[in-house]
Amino acid sequence: MDKPSLLAQIVATLEHDLDVLTRAAQTAYEAATAEENIAENKYDTLGLEASYLATGQARRSAEIRKALVTYQQLLLRDYDPARGVQVSNLVTLEDEDGGQRRLFLGPEAAGLKIGEGDGLVTVITPRSPLGQQLVGRKVDDEVSLAAQALFIVDVV
Repeated sequence: MDKPSLLAQIVATLEHDLDVLTRAAQTAYEAATAEENIAENKYDTLGLEASYLATGQARRSAEIRKALVTYQQLLLRDYDPARGVQVSNLVTLEDEDGGQRRLFLGPEAAGLKIGEGDGLVTVITPRSPLGQQLVGRKVDDEVSLAAQALFIVDVV
């Protein structure tokens, strides 16, 4: 998978997630403000619970919206061996048994998975422990994850 199509898939996934979460937040808001959910006594907490849910979903929507804008403005840069791994690089790591995993070092949306099977790419950020280790590293450098040695075999 090339980086422009990966970026387009990340944006499409974030747009979809934002749409779903926005609709869910609206539903929770409507439940929180519905007349039939007005508390009749101190133990009647349905409206309060829906309010907490709507608030949490609104916060998550704001996070996704921020990530979406960031990715829409992201300039993809080619790997520069002099600078090492940087944001917008697609990194392939290999463990000692030959197993490979592909990571996209992005500015936001850590944990997002794009594709499946051998084409699976996981988004990580420079704030993550592995992301911190990768920044500035070069092909053939070693990083570790949970006491497992991983080698950088390719960077795009």
